Amino acid sequence: MSNKMVNKDTITQRDSLSELIGQLANNSATVVHDEIELVIQGIREKTTAGRSGVITIVLGAGIGFVAFMCLCAALIVGLTSYMTLIMASLVTGVALALVGGIIAFISDNHQRLNFTRRRT
Repeated sequence: MSNKMVNKDTITQRDSLSELIGQLANNSATVVHDEIELVIQGIREKTTAGRSGVITIVLGAGIGFVAFMCLCAALIVGLTSYMTLIMASLVTGVALALVGGIIAFISDNHQRLNFTRRRT
């Protein structure tokens, strides 16, 4: 009799152990699934924030470009009191081209300097 009781206890323990392992597997799968969902949600939030930041930068750059064009037009109009309209436009264009070229030259030298520092 005592032997049958021990066998039942062993079977019950095996069943409860297998149930615990099954619950552990289910809980682990749920935790992994929830973590994946949290990561996806975080990526969505960062993407939304990044998108609004990019839109703001593009909008600001567009408004800045329009303002720059207005200042160029004002410069040309102001120069017409000293020279013809065509000459004022050419002087403004050449001046802007020189400024752009100088900026590009400085940037190119800066990039080359940084590149050679990284290689050595």
